[in-house]
Amino acid sequence: MNATIQIKNLSIGYRHKRKVHKVAENLTADVLAGQLTFLLGPNGAGKSTLLRTLSGFQPKLDGEVYVLDKEIGGYARKELARVMGVVLTERLDVQNLTAAELVAMGRSPYTNFWGTLTDGDRQVVAESMRFVGIEALKDRNIQNLSDGERQKVVIAKALAQQTPIIILDEPTAFLDYPSKVEMMQLLLRFAREMEKTIFLSTHDVELALQLADRIWLMKRGNPLIIGSTEELTEQGALETFFDSPNLAYDSAAHTYRVKRP
Repeated sequence: MNATIQIKNLSIGYRHKRKVHKVAENLTADVLAGQLTFLLGPNGAGKSTLLRTLSGFQPKLDGEVYVLDKEIGGYARKELARVMGVVLTERLDVQNLTAAELVAMGRSPYTNFWGTLTDGDRQVVAESMRFVGIEALKDRNIQNLSDGERQKVVIAKALAQQTPIIILDEPTAFLDYPSKVEMMQLLLRFAREMEKTIFLSTHDVELALQLADRIWLMKRGNPLIIGSTEELTEQGALETFFDSPNLAYDSAAHTYRVKRP
């Protein structure tokens, strides 16, 4: 499989008043096409900073980021939006928009200055909503949708961009467990049926262990550890991933168990 995102000796973090605050450094890895890749790590490990850097919202401190074999700094904003869809974790703050109108915003990289939709654009919007299973919501106001419904609309918007890569930061953060499972399975379908690169951060470790093609383990001060659930289990990486005396990794079942006092 082809690598659609490549990072080499990447350092991420912030510059503030001539001071550099590094969150992580010397990151080298690939994200592959047609796979569902999970980024796991404790709070403060730098997951969101990494995703924002890979999606061009935040400048890197050092190293290289290639998107479809082109350095990310060589992309104009609209050009990058045609190859990468991004769904961040913030709750939607929009007023008086229907679900269909929000999904249609995914076509903005292709529309003219006035944002006029063609018949082809409208067809893409309809197909995206159909694939996600939200056709019935098209005329509903965003403000009147549940968290799960709203998140599906945002996913459909990213799908309507028709990009080969979709990056998501905590896409299941506000969902109940059945909705989390449904959302993750939907993203797996994107990767499988559409050959899309799906790269997402999550705290839903159990779902990641069951559904991931690849997992990136990110821990502050440590190098990235990358592999399938089986590979990470064999390496012993999952047994030591959580610094908690209350959790034990069951290597046979590929799950974490709570230690009873």
